Amino acid sequence: EERKRPMQRITVLDTTLRDGSQREGISFSVADKLRIARRLDELGVAYIEGGWPGSNPKDQEFFREVRDLGLRSRVAAFGATRRAGLAVEHDANVCALAQSGAPVAVIVGKSSAMHVREVLRTTPAENLAMIQDTVRYLKAAGLEVLFDAEHFFDGYRADPAYALETCRAAAAAGADLVVLCDTNGGMLPTEVGRTIAAVRQALPDVALGMHAHNDNGMADANTLVAVEAGARHVQGTINGYGERCGNANLCTVIANLQLKMGYQALADGQLPLLADVSYFVAEVANLRPDDHAPYVGRSAFAHKAGLHVNALRKTEASYQHVDPALVGNRMRVLVSELSGRGNIEAKLVELGLRDLLDEAQIAALTVQLKERESEGFQYEGAEGSFELLIRRGLPGYRPPFEVLDFLVLVEQRRGIDMLAEATVKARVQDRVMHTAAEGDGPVHALDRAMRKALLPFYPSLEPVHLEDYKVRILDEQAATAARTRVLIDASDGERSWTTVGCSVNIIEASFQALLDSLELPLLGRPSQG
Repeated sequence: EERKRPMQRITVLDTTLRDGSQREGISFSVADKLRIARRLDELGVAYIEGGWPGSNPKDQEFFREVRDLGLRSRVAAFGATRRAGLAVEHDANVCALAQSGAPVAVIVGKSSAMHVREVLRTTPAENLAMIQDTVRYLKAAGLEVLFDAEHFFDGYRADPAYALETCRAAAAAGADLVVLCDTNGGMLPTEVGRTIAAVRQALPDVALGMHAHNDNGMADANTLVAVEAGARHVQGTINGYGERCGNANLCTVIANLQLKMGYQALADGQLPLLADVSYFVAEVANLRPDDHAPYVGRSAFAHKAGLHVNALRKTEASYQHVDPALVGNRMRVLVSELSGRGNIEAKLVELGLRDLLDEAQIAALTVQLKERESEGFQYEGAEGSFELLIRRGLPGYRPPFEVLDFLVLVEQRRGIDMLAEATVKARVQDRVMHTAAEGDGPVHALDRAMRKALLPFYPSLEPVHLEDYKVRILDEQAATAARTRVLIDASDGERSWTTVGCSVNIIEASFQALLDSLELPLLGRPSQG
């Protein structure tokens, strides 16, 4: 039997900790950077660019501490060529690279003659000397050196001979890799492909890489086209985080390289970690994950149209371009007023409840769902409440608790902050509990009062907490009498679920969603989502 040919390797440099941290709103601590570095190492990227050790004490501390992690990925320190008119051994930033302890240095140098003259305010010849001196110095210090040819594509468009000369200078000085950068993020794939093909022809012995920014929305496409044109190294960030509009999104690029183009971009067998790493980095960055991100987004394999779900039940390949498990994701069936009977049945199978309902009950559930959604409830984003809707309709269902009545008071007295107090009367395991609690607002007070009533009976609710609270006005023209939908995201630290409430009274809508968020985990494993 003919042996399968191994996939060609594309090395990946992740710059989430350097370029990604330049995104507006991101500020990683040293501990954050070390945690992310561990996960990137588990994912199996070839290089982790940790920061600029010559620029700030935080990055210097990172490079000191990352040595103790025993990472398999090669840690790279980022810096620039020496300054014009300064001997390389006297440039503090270049010396910091050599002293960082990182085995790899990534050096950014100008490849645009315009930038050399107008930004560096030096001569093209001096810029070439700056590139060569810096590369030679770091190679002599025993480092692997990657040369980032900054503004290469813009520079090549204006003066191709000089742009090529900068790459030739870096390679002649010993650079292990020359990375062509679309620094302004304005290139189109056709031009990227043509340019890299021309560079390969002019510099056939130079190993090339691609570093793309996303200012025109083409960073991912430009990176893949670069590989098609002969680049064997790519750079980007998890979730595409980065300056301005971001960098090439490695979650998309890696998945396409491996699943669509037949290259190996990660260590063997690590691709299923991709979705988890995407969510982890978003959490550490304190940014909401993009549910609609290709491959790794929560909605990437979510299906709502009844026609689609009917086909998927017959063959999952009908409306999915890859198996979601390959990237660590999963298929989800959404239920809404657009749902057909097939959506409901598929969701019941997903929840493990299909065998508990007969055909008549499924038909009734479909009607009930459409009625509830016409009232303003929305279950496609609140699968926790949808599971409760099903369970509450099952014969013999007994709720773990029942709220008999509640009262919320909000007041502000002169000289003191706003005060909210809630009183709740609930039946729990045949006992009536009457509790009261104060909170920062009415929903917080209700949450604390309910916990007082429930925790003596259900201590497993102790770790359950609210992660997010969202309010949407459904009919704005009704002004203060508008119907309001409330979504609550809850978690026990390991699992998360979303519940919904809807009413013309925002407190009632909030309490409906809150009660669902507390009831669902008492029924077993909560739904994800």
